[in-house]
Amino acid sequence: MPRRTAAERHTDSAPPADLPDAPSGAVLIDALIALHHPVRRRIFETLTQEGPATVGDLARRLGLPVGSISHHLKPLHRAGFVVPAPELARDTRESWWRGVTRRLSWSSDRYTDGSVGRQVADTAERANLDYLTAAVVRWMRDRDTLPQEWRHGLASDTFLPATAAQMEDLAGRITALVERWTSEVRADAEEHPDAERRPVRMIARVFPSEPGSA
Repeated sequence: MPRRTAAERHTDSAPPADLPDAPSGAVLIDALIALHHPVRRRIFETLTQEGPATVGDLARRLGLPVGSISHHLKPLHRAGFVVPAPELARDTRESWWRGVTRRLSWSSDRYTDGSVGRQVADTAERANLDYLTAAVVRWMRDRDTLPQEWRHGLASDTFLPATAAQMEDLAGRITALVERWTSEVRADAEEHPDAERRPVRMIARVFPSEPGSA
């Protein structure tokens, strides 16, 4: 029996043809479950930031067994965060994947207390915070190994009384700034593909907090 091609081997985890770019409802819940797992998040970021890779390449980069990588690629594929890249395979034994950048936005307060949706949204938010906090800790630990021009990130915070409307306004301004900056960076990458670049992570939170709270 001839060996199935890479594309044929992944039909069981293929996403629906009408998968929306910005998921909502049950599709959003499935996306949160798929992405907010530490291994799957690392796989997704590796593929979107470093380009397509084989399962074996991912296993070596992330220090994980090949079987674990294959297992976690399935839910990512089903949710539309990765897709097979069979055109890169040199033979049918190779399984290549590429990441798909998708807009993912959610708020726990959109779901009823005690509902499955609320539980998933809350869990995803905590997992996201843990993942980002670990990324900051790694950067602080390793930044002295970077070239001098890459060692200076941004640390800024403010704490003052504000109205709910002012807090919402600040969140909107930050979101708009990040979206504009993102578009400019992507356009510059197309115009100057040879410029030295590194993955840059931006984290922002705006929320009410009591003095001395921890």
